Amino acid sequence: MTMGADRTTTPIPTPSRAPARTATELRQAATAKGTIGESTPRPDGVLKATGEFAYSSDLWHEDMLWGFTLRSPHAHAEIRSIDIGEALAVPGVHTVMTYDDLPAETHYGLEIRDQPVLAAGRVRYHGEAVAIVAADHPETARRAAARIKVEYVELPLVTDEATATAPGAPVLHPGRADRHAGGVPHPNIVHRQPIRRGDVAAAEARAEVVVRRDYEVGMQDQAFLGPESGLAVPAEDGGVDLYIATQWLHVDRDQLAPVLGLPPDKVRLTLSGVGGAFGAREDLSMQAHACLLALRTGRPVKIVYNRYESFFGHVHRHPAKLAYEHGATRDGKLLYVRCRIVLDGGAYASSSPAVVGNAASLSIGPYAVDNVDIEALALYSNNPPCGAMRGFGAVQACFAYEAQMDAVAAELGLDPVEFRQRNAMSQGTVMPTGQRVDSPAPVAELLRRVKERPLPPERPWADAGGSVDVRALPGGLSNTSHGEGVVRGVGYAVGIKNVGFSEGFDDYSTARVRLEVLGGEPVALVHTAMAEVGQGGVTVHAQIARTELGVTQVVIHPADTRVGSAGSTSASRQTYMTGGAIKHTCEAVREEVFRRGRERFGHRHPGWAGDAGLLLEGGKVVTGAGEVIGDLAEILGRDAIDVEREFRHRPTEPFHPETGQGCGHVQYSFCAHRAVVDVDTELGLVKVVELAAAQDVGKALNPLSVVGQIQGGTTQGLGLAVMEEIQVSGGALVRNPSFTDYLIPTILDTPSIPVDVLELADDHAPYGLRGVGEAPTLSSTPAVVAAIRAATGLRLGRVPVRPEHLTGT
Repeated sequence: MTMGADRTTTPIPTPSRAPARTATELRQAATAKGTIGESTPRPDGVLKATGEFAYSSDLWHEDMLWGFTLRSPHAHAEIRSIDIGEALAVPGVHTVMTYDDLPAETHYGLEIRDQPVLAAGRVRYHGEAVAIVAADHPETARRAAARIKVEYVELPLVTDEATATAPGAPVLHPGRADRHAGGVPHPNIVHRQPIRRGDVAAAEARAEVVVRRDYEVGMQDQAFLGPESGLAVPAEDGGVDLYIATQWLHVDRDQLAPVLGLPPDKVRLTLSGVGGAFGAREDLSMQAHACLLALRTGRPVKIVYNRYESFFGHVHRHPAKLAYEHGATRDGKLLYVRCRIVLDGGAYASSSPAVVGNAASLSIGPYAVDNVDIEALALYSNNPPCGAMRGFGAVQACFAYEAQMDAVAAELGLDPVEFRQRNAMSQGTVMPTGQRVDSPAPVAELLRRVKERPLPPERPWADAGGSVDVRALPGGLSNTSHGEGVVRGVGYAVGIKNVGFSEGFDDYSTARVRLEVLGGEPVALVHTAMAEVGQGGVTVHAQIARTELGVTQVVIHPADTRVGSAGSTSASRQTYMTGGAIKHTCEAVREEVFRRGRERFGHRHPGWAGDAGLLLEGGKVVTGAGEVIGDLAEILGRDAIDVEREFRHRPTEPFHPETGQGCGHVQYSFCAHRAVVDVDTELGLVKVVELAAAQDVGKALNPLSVVGQIQGGTTQGLGLAVMEEIQVSGGALVRNPSFTDYLIPTILDTPSIPVDVLELADDHAPYGLRGVGEAPTLSSTPAVVAAIRAATGLRLGRVPVRPEHLTGT
């Protein structure tokens, strides 16, 4: 993407009514070859559906011990003393470790190494790890941990911006020396990113309509079903082998090695079955604890969190307070946007700096606005640590800017979709950061598609004979209503999300591909460190190898650190990056096949003279005209081809610390939603009837998986709209660390989610694809809340929307 409004780009034609595939059409895609563009079944699908898939919590070793973590009951306290004597006396206990027992580095972190492996004289959040125990039974380890005596002295709390920055406020991380420390006005601010462009004051003077409102987003949990778990096995060379459910094997290793006092090559990680992630497995949880206990005891150690521990063992989505001001002309043109976004990062930095960059750079949404004044920042506090979660800063902003778009449209007397379309960005639009969008941006088209879709029938709970199906009503089987006081509402939203790592990060992925003959048939072995967390990457990897190498048999090697890094399974980047690495590596393998073929058999056919039009199909070398000139198995013989390559996307650059200008992102993705809700206005209950989506995916490599990603992201956004929030008390204590009290959508809460998939290629990406997984999580939340506003007439500036917000009780 190019910088600045004065640069020119050659636009890629974007049809106003580009053909889209519906979910039904996508499911009917052929699967005969298993190549890209087909809905190839997932190899793990049946195993997961039948309960036979092996997750990390299923790991077992004959002589293993069990680990358990003692956690702080306080959100901010000094540790005066720790007495482990009674714990060590419990029969079956092999060791107890505290901060004083750590062998090397004592802190870790994704970007800022500010988080202690075990609390060092002070705890900064409710649930912080204080001590770890290894025993021969998990219940023994738990009982021993309960006997550890810790003397705490509670300290004043930092819980919000006011308490974080007040004169005399406790500094949670004194003596900061990280790269963000010099650019913030207070040490309790992790990172701050302003963006300034245009002349906001002059635009404000011209504005005929101005809307100023405040918004708030609660703390959402990733709520994956497979809790944190892993098995650490001490090795004969003094190292350790860790079998783990994670999102980023190599960064885990790079944080663990200094903590364990080992060189990186002696800390070997292998991916185990992952039961969901959504960002929460990007940070370390039990990895260091299991490895420390294993090396201390000389025995394998397994740790499996229960659900209560899991809520304390990983980061969450940043809660946010957002203040927005939009100015527009009477004919509906946006002139300027002012906004301030305050994210609560909790006790430790995690990925807060990058979340701030995303929130700031995407804060005005997929709209063309020439004048902006933006500030985003993240706080240190004594609330639970927050970090990566699907949508990564763009979710919070999208809720606010889409509510603003509805409010401005109402002030102007315009249809909310029409108002959005008038201001929608397109290819060539310049972002607030000065970066020009140089690939299709069909925002107006996506909105048109969801708006023109037929609406679901009114009163779906009543049949022609007058009978009532309470399952279709707000409140469902609780039988709270038979339709009295139920009002329908329809709402719209659209969002923008970056794809891949940004702001100058060296984003790359590695793939090793081996092509050889086994049993008389050519077979491709694909080896990457990509974490398969449920997104279907292993399926797409095999499809790419079949497409590029023309083979039927593809074997996916287990992901581990014995191959180069694949980066994190996050930022909607893996199909782009690791898929791109596999494509790039397969192309090198293919060229070697052609070289060997020319060398051995070039005299047999003139088609070998030039390889420009040669292809690999069905185990054969084929000319562009479709003539077979060689057999792949014959060309390979006994000599395999083994190639490892790295793949990088186009470079990005950091945002300027004062103006926020810079080519910070490599790609953008867009999704629009229309929500239809029925609201029981007397009881404050909401039934989401339909949540239609339209998304541009560039190229659907596996159409069925693409639809699944869109529907899954949509459902997670629905959860934030009306259900999901970690409740933190005034004392910064988590009140609902269980799936009894933290509610997530079930199949009974999930509505029909019809999907339109547009495929407008991004010429800069492998196969023209566009990252898919996060964009639907953005716009589904504000669409649902817009529909509730339409039904009730209430402003509703906070999510999740709870019954008391609708009833005023």
